[in-house]
Amino acid sequence: MAIYKKVRTPCIGVCSTGIGDNVCRGCKRFAHEVIDWNAYSEEQRRIIAERREGYLANAVRSQLEIIDRDLLLSQLRHQQIRFNQDESPYCWVFELLRAGASQINDLAAFGLAPTLAARGVPLVEVRRRIDEDFYALSESYYLRFVSPGLQAG
Repeated sequence: MAIYKKVRTPCIGVCSTGIGDNVCRGCKRFAHEVIDWNAYSEEQRRIIAERREGYLANAVRSQLEIIDRDLLLSQLRHQQIRFNQDESPYCWVFELLRAGASQINDLAAFGLAPTLAARGVPLVEVRRRIDEDFYALSESYYLRFVSPGLQAG
């Protein structure tokens, strides 16, 4: 039997569900998940965390490639950037970009390379694209699978 760590709230303090968004623009959870988070079991929280992790990793992967995982890990620790080591390394990349996209001049120094889609694109714009794609994936899932169930109820 696998032993899991407790799932921490993914809230980043930039909630948009209070202004009517069905998907939070900060953490990308659905409005009902934000509201009900404290009542969820660890398994329910884990399911939400895994969905978010998959979407974020895919969004990052479309823009950046990890060419040296150990170098990335070393740099994250050296730069004292908070990240969840249990998540995909592609999620670590997003935390790196959130902390300092405007200050990184050499992706290779962090074990990263741009994909074809991101070549020549400023890293701040890459971060924005990733965040936008992460939101779009979450919103699409919500509209396709969650919203119809809420309307039927």
